[in-house]
Amino acid sequence: MPTDHPAGPEPEPLPPSAEGEDLVDLTLDESLEGDLQAVADEVASGYHTQVVPEMEEMEPVRGSGGKVDLESALNEAERQMEDLLRREAELMDHQRRLAADFNNFRNRAQRDIALAVDQSERKILLEMLPMLDNFERSLGASYQDVDSFRAGVELIRKQFLEALRRLNVEPLALQVGDPFDALNAEALTTFTDPNLPDGSVAAIFEGGYNLRGQLLRAARVVVNRVHDPEKS
Repeated sequence: MPTDHPAGPEPEPLPPSAEGEDLVDLTLDESLEGDLQAVADEVASGYHTQVVPEMEEMEPVRGSGGKVDLESALNEAERQMEDLLRREAELMDHQRRLAADFNNFRNRAQRDIALAVDQSERKILLEMLPMLDNFERSLGASYQDVDSFRAGVELIRKQFLEALRRLNVEPLALQVGDPFDALNAEALTTFTDPNLPDGSVAAIFEGGYNLRGQLLRAARVVVNRVHDPEKS
């Protein structure tokens, strides 16, 4: 029965063999070589298991970096929102100013139109009043005959036509015998005058007038109708 010897110091390595002595064969057999490969794989796997957790510990740093990007994006969105609100306030203020300017313009335009109408009425009345004065003078005057009275009335008529001309009112150039024009005249009735062409103006009941080249009042006339025996 073998006895246990007390553990002593590690044995010193053997000195290298002198020349000529037999060398020890250190070549490993195949079974031992496979065991070493397994040990190397195990060591490598252990190495990876130690490295991977260290890399995973970097993820929170990346996450914190992501938080910083989100905060920057949030700050940028808040800045853009503030710009939009400021722009909206400016546009609303501009709209209120435009509305106030439009109301002022509308009120001013109404006042200008009313003033223009008043001035036009004043101008017309000032043109008519001198003729009224002449009518009153003619009524207070004494005429020797009808021709003298007629001459006075003719002067007042000319004065009236001159006043209308200053107001841009011109009488239509229409005379008896002219062809009837439905655009500038209104037919009241018909009359037969063999001395006038058929469809011509036989008589002028009321004269027509133009205002600045536009028809102000159509003339009211009598149209001549000549009976043609060949058409009957």
